[in-house]
Amino acid sequence: MIMPPEPATILVTGATGYIGGRLAPRLVRQGYTVRALARDPRRLGSLAAAGVACVAGDVLRPETLAPALAGVDVAYYLIHSMEAGPDFAARDREAAANFAAACAAAGVRRIIYLGGLGRPGPALSKHLASRQEVGDVLRAGAVPVTELRAAIIVGAGSASFEIIRDLARKLPLMICPRWVRSRCEPIALDQVLAYLIGALREPRTIGEVLEIGGGEVLTYEAMMRQCALALGKRIRILVVPVLTPRLSAYWLNLVTSVPMHIARPLVEGLRNDVVTTDQRIREWIPVAPLTFRAAVARALAEEYAGPLATRWTGAAAGAGAAASWTGTVVGDEQRRAAAVPAAALFATIERIGGATGWYYGDWLWRLRGLVDRLLGGVGMRRGRRDPVAIAVGDPIDFWRVEDFVPGHLLRLRAEMKVPGAATLEFAVEDQPGGGAVLAQRARFQPRGVWGRVYWNALRPLHLLVFRGMADGIVRAAEAGATARSAAS
Repeated sequence: MIMPPEPATILVTGATGYIGGRLAPRLVRQGYTVRALARDPRRLGSLAAAGVACVAGDVLRPETLAPALAGVDVAYYLIHSMEAGPDFAARDREAAANFAAACAAAGVRRIIYLGGLGRPGPALSKHLASRQEVGDVLRAGAVPVTELRAAIIVGAGSASFEIIRDLARKLPLMICPRWVRSRCEPIALDQVLAYLIGALREPRTIGEVLEIGGGEVLTYEAMMRQCALALGKRIRILVVPVLTPRLSAYWLNLVTSVPMHIARPLVEGLRNDVVTTDQRIREWIPVAPLTFRAAVARALAEEYAGPLATRWTGAAAGAGAAASWTGTVVGDEQRRAAAVPAAALFATIERIGGATGWYYGDWLWRLRGLVDRLLGGVGMRRGRRDPVAIAVGDPIDFWRVEDFVPGHLLRLRAEMKVPGAATLEFAVEDQPGGGAVLAQRARFQPRGVWGRVYWNALRPLHLLVFRGMADGIVRAAEAGATARSAAS
């Protein structure tokens, strides 16, 4: 196999995800021509600013892949469908088969895939087995594949790391199942990225399945204790035999920032030992060692420093049903005049959610988030990617940004558990005589009888909250303008 000449043209799939969003800019800095693939390229605005070409494509719609793959030498496959719910394994098989065929048709020379560690067999969790099955499906195609397998990735924004961090931070006493004694070889985010880029340049990795790890084998119990020490806390852990993976996932759903549909497959995977047994890649691609404690310290420092480049929340949860907006659609519209320009009014809207709150009845929003968590939904703990900046695809508590026009429009799509599809939209316009007007619109498409019951039962509460929120946005915008005027 002849390695592609450098600088090569690289395609990164899964670019809205945790690893892909970090890998693409590093490849650009290494001198490669990089494309990032997403169903909606607007979600890749930060990558475009870093010199990445953002292209549209959907691995579940193979006819969309040819333009994105034209002229590509190497493709990184960093996609998984765990966010899609119980049928994620079938979706992953279909997506991988589509991508392998499209790469072969486009003349791609190589695929690099990041999968999961674990000894193959009937005891392997559904999540880890699916990750390895994706590698098998890719290898069944005509394009040579390099598969790297990793356990827990320790880095700011990683779902697995946030579970460990949240448990260590919030609980002085933990009653844990036996899986906390499973053995794991965690690996730091920077090490994963170094191996992914190193594999691009190392011909001995072509056609190989290689295991990557940080070199330090720990139990999950030990990792939680070390993380607690890094946070300046001490924890007590009581191991009991009666907690099933399902009960454990419910507990993580309530205590950590990671929702049920992600927590459950991750917990099931924690039953398996995930330790490297093949160290060839350490000889081929030298990567600086980093202990788990040092990796945790690095991750916490990045969290404290400010908004993260990527986080597990970047992938859409898919909890909210897609709306057709035909048939029965109900909703609410509030219009308010504001004694400030549209730019100032919209700047207030841009800060909605997260630490800022929802400008009215924040305790009601928190209560709704708690109910959503109890139902297995995403709840309110995801917060925001950035306290001010917004991009299409960003999570904002239990909503996701569906459309964003700077200075004019913000539309959110609901990802909480709800019997239907819901959006919340804010639009502002300047008025000819001065000031601006806010148009706030909520739309709900009920799904079946329960959807109509839900809307009608909560209609008085929705009316109270929506009215209060519109008033609160205008008050906050006018108060901000007054404060700025007084300061000047």
